[in-house]
Amino acid sequence: MIITRTPFRVSFAGGGSDIASFYEKHEGCVLSTAINKYMYISVHPSFSGKETVLKYSKTEAVTDINQIEHKYFKKMLQILDVKGVEIVSTADVPAGTGLGSSSSFTVGTLNALYAYKGKYVSKERLASEACDVEIKYLHNPIGKQDQYAAAYGGLNFYQFRKDGSVTVDPVIMNDDARAKLERNLMMFYTGQLHSASAILKEQSGNITAGAKEENQLKMCKLAHELRNELQNNNIDAMGEILHENWMLKKTLASGISNPAIDEAYNLAVEAGAVGGKLLGAGGGGFLLFYVPEEKQQQVKNAIGLPQMPMAFDRQGTAVIYVGDKPDFI
Repeated sequence: MIITRTPFRVSFAGGGSDIASFYEKHEGCVLSTAINKYMYISVHPSFSGKETVLKYSKTEAVTDINQIEHKYFKKMLQILDVKGVEIVSTADVPAGTGLGSSSSFTVGTLNALYAYKGKYVSKERLASEACDVEIKYLHNPIGKQDQYAAAYGGLNFYQFRKDGSVTVDPVIMNDDARAKLERNLMMFYTGQLHSASAILKEQSGNITAGAKEENQLKMCKLAHELRNELQNNNIDAMGEILHENWMLKKTLASGISNPAIDEAYNLAVEAGAVGGKLLGAGGGGFLLFYVPEEKQQQVKNAIGLPQMPMAFDRQGTAVIYVGDKPDFI
């Protein structure tokens, strides 16, 4: 049996500039961190050795992998030519909550399947191939930041080049500043799920339109600014930049926010949050805020939503268990 653990991510600034319609024209950049909430994928031979069994929100058992309904599993098993296995996926957080779960699933599954075949694959290759699966083969209108965050882990500044390549630069901070940053970030679950594809499809079409394109450029500039502030250990700049980024992001597509999200955001700011944003494409999921420690209880009381504690993940996708393949007589 092989088990992989792959982190989800929190994006701070620049989101949307990782979409091809933008970075092929301007080059994009995102500052994000992987967090200690994970997707787990296990792979082992199926009992019969003939069936391929998949267990996620439902169970599939097929003798021909081309009959698989789950489009992600189907495409990855086809590409790697793996069959006669049982694969189980389990996650700490539901899909559709703005933490890049589909990409964590894709990276983690590729990592597990390669390990099952006895092959080491670099983080760069896992991220790149996950992008191919989601964007090239499955035609999802999404960007590239989630796949790289899931593969690499850590707090990083990502640059998306016009030729489609991606550079990954760690954000260097002293330990005290990093610890303070983690302590001052609060995440709250809105209770609403969202469809990232629908929002990103509209956003991608809007990005080349006048003011919306200009706002996306400003968001990319904010990512550069945030990297500089963090590397100078000016942690308190995070709140103001999150707020400015969120105000710009809301202009990019119609479904990014809604009255309930706006109300929760305003309540948090009134109670002491310096700034924040909705994570992911928008429309639901988790709200993130930068809140000084002395104001955190006030914010929690005011917003009235469930809080999810989190910390940064520095490892990225990892094989956490390797067992012997069973021998049946």
